[in-house]
Amino acid sequence: MRIENDLLTQKYTYIEHEDEFKFNAPHHFCVFVNDGSYKLLAEIEMQEGPIKENGVNGCHNENLIAIVLTRLEAFQRSEFKCRENACAITKLEEALMWLRKRTLGREKRGVEGTHIV
Repeated sequence: MRIENDLLTQKYTYIEHEDEFKFNAPHHFCVFVNDGSYKLLAEIEMQEGPIKENGVNGCHNENLIAIVLTRLEAFQRSEFKCRENACAITKLEEALMWLRKRTLGREKRGVEGTHIV
């Protein structure tokens, strides 16, 4: 299934994921060149299920955010520095903060890494 979003350009690349979700979300993503060649640029395997029940078997949301954050911070140290990158960095740091808060709350309740809500 192709990812569609009004804010996402598919001018050069597009992303697909599996049609049926296990554990309530997609876990397998592929990035393709959007020139009709179907050239695969990247495959991303996300964590499937809670770690305590399934072990570490894929990337976490925070891993991908950290990758993008690192790239934008590098651009900000170059001639490509701009306000838009700075704003994106702030929002990515905020996203990491909220995900960390979620994990801390789950740790405090003793349910982190499990299916328990």
